[in-house]
Amino acid sequence: METTDADRYRVLRVDDDAVVLVDLSPADDPVDAYEPVRVAAGDADDELEPGNVVEAALDWSGDDPRFASLNVVRRSRYWFADGVENMFEAATDAWSDARAAGDAMTSRVTHNTDGEPNGALYVFADPGGEPESPVRRAAGPSGGGRDLYTEFRDGTTPIDPLVERVNDADESASESPPRDVFVLRPASGPFVVVYVAFEQDGLLSRTVRDTYF
Repeated sequence: METTDADRYRVLRVDDDAVVLVDLSPADDPVDAYEPVRVAAGDADDELEPGNVVEAALDWSGDDPRFASLNVVRRSRYWFADGVENMFEAATDAWSDARAAGDAMTSRVTHNTDGEPNGALYVFADPGGEPESPVRRAAGPSGGGRDLYTEFRDGTTPIDPLVERVNDADESASESPPRDVFVLRPASGPFVVVYVAFEQDGLLSRTVRDTYF
């Protein structure tokens, strides 16, 4: 059996026959960071949910890698929803601000009714959206034809740098806590939302789940 040493991965997607992982190992070249890996599910998928961080050794002796060992070290959750109706107001307001500024993305911290921060909201232009949008023009010609939601879903555009930005700013946590992370694309409107809830299973997370999932 030809295996790698155990490395740390993010579970991004669980299909019927495979698990898509994102390599969280440090990379000398940023281009090589967060490389997605498709692994045969085998019997391991019972322990895996999108968002989990795992330590795994992979067996590369066959046509497709398989799990040689697996240990779940943090049970975060990633949620994906396409064709969302009635996108929440903070996201649509952020999108309007990005359009007005001609920016391809924007971010802001959201707050609960008591004024306490409860999440980090990122809004990205969908380059396949409105052809005359100033945001699309800001994205540049290389953005044409991209499907950003699918890139987040497949790992070709990584979500983890956004989550790590939240973790780095969280001075109250001694280590990276579990998070709920939502990736949403509205049924109408050329943008994609990544919403990092600060408290897993907190009110914000429960509200987003109950509304869209």
